[in-house]
Amino acid sequence: MALRILAIIAKTVLIFVLFSVVLTLVLRFVPVTYTATMLMDERSVTRDWEPLSRIDRNMVAAVIAAEDSKFCEHDGFDVEAIEQALEERARGERQRGASTISQQTAKNVFLWQGGGWFRKGFEAYFTFLIENLWTKRRIMEVYLNVAETGLGTYGVEAGSQRYFGHSAARLSADEASRIAAVLPSPKTREAVNPGGFTARYGNTIEARIGVVRRDALDACVYE
Repeated sequence: MALRILAIIAKTVLIFVLFSVVLTLVLRFVPVTYTATMLMDERSVTRDWEPLSRIDRNMVAAVIAAEDSKFCEHDGFDVEAIEQALEERARGERQRGASTISQQTAKNVFLWQGGGWFRKGFEAYFTFLIENLWTKRRIMEVYLNVAETGLGTYGVEAGSQRYFGHSAARLSADEASRIAAVLPSPKTREAVNPGGFTARYGNTIEARIGVVRRDALDACVYE
């Protein structure tokens, strides 16, 4: 009986691994038009897939500056940031975000919001897959198309149209920074006439864009 159960478990795991690898390979080339987060959104969803070639480079620099300055260096996980977050948690301090763009992409495409450590385990697995089966350019392209940029709004093209009335192909550094400032909390922040923290954060991101360009922190996306 025990051997039979183990065989069933092993078969289930094998099927899951094969399915997930095939799905990840397919999504390297096929646009991700819907995600679990979009399907679970109670609002009418607005999204518009655009290839990275039609998204302004300011937007790429802005999310790297805001979310993941080591995007081109790591293999999906920022070990230093994770260690710092764990230390802060142990001290009972406010925990800083440690998720990379790769991790956020894996979560947004394959999984769901919330879920604690259970979901985190699957997130790590899919992060490993996309880092090994996709290119950095593809990871960035998918991230910018599925990230929630406002209430019921997904992707930077839909966000740019919503906030600024024009395509993401011609985002200024200021506009890109304001969208990036919204990403951590798209349901409570606005890119148009932001106030308080969001405005200050957007200004900080805009200043960091210069560092991204100077140090070629986005080089892996355009090589």
